[in-house]
Amino acid sequence: MRFILLLTIGLLIACKSDKKFHGEPLAIEGVSEKMKGILEFQSKYDAMFKDPEASPLPDRFRKDFEGLEYYNADTTYVVNAVLERTPDAIPFKMSTTTDEQRNEVVFGIAHFELNGKSHQLEIYRSADEGEAEVGDYLFLPFLDETNGNETYGGGRYIELEVPSGDSITIDFNRAFNPYCVYNKKYSCPLVPRQNYLRTNVRAGVKDFKKD
Repeated sequence: MRFILLLTIGLLIACKSDKKFHGEPLAIEGVSEKMKGILEFQSKYDAMFKDPEASPLPDRFRKDFEGLEYYNADTTYVVNAVLERTPDAIPFKMSTTTDEQRNEVVFGIAHFELNGKSHQLEIYRSADEGEAEVGDYLFLPFLDETNGNETYGGGRYIELEVPSGDSITIDFNRAFNPYCVYNKKYSCPLVPRQNYLRTNVRAGVKDFKKD
């Protein structure tokens, strides 16, 4: 199953009111809309991980699962990037953790400021299917200087949607680990080296400790 659709379907399942794994909605007061969105994302993401029908966790990890470890929610890691669209980009083969390869195309390049420095990241769109099947889903994998220490060494992912204009909001608080971090049965795209951020991105999901 595709890496983006897995997350999206999982979150939708977790949000259903008839799921015993979801519980009551968060009562979040006295915070900004940005902060509320981050906290709600974490709650729904943890609920999905508890759900045996949607979770990537093997049973031995899920039975005692209480929640993933996140950095503290921080709205300074919500950036408004200038989007340089690349309509003439040629599809390419993106390597994965298995022998499988994904057909991807660079949808655009995001230019933004973070931690006092200028950065850019390539944003990808699936070239495996027609535009109608892909929908508005975009894929942003990235590496940063926390990898291998505080976060998973292979980098993290962010799910985005096609924006209407030439800017795009990237919320690093929504950065999540590839599913193969939790279960080796998944085939996970490897982050292209050009998407390495020379800064610490202390936002989103931290590395998963199995012991």
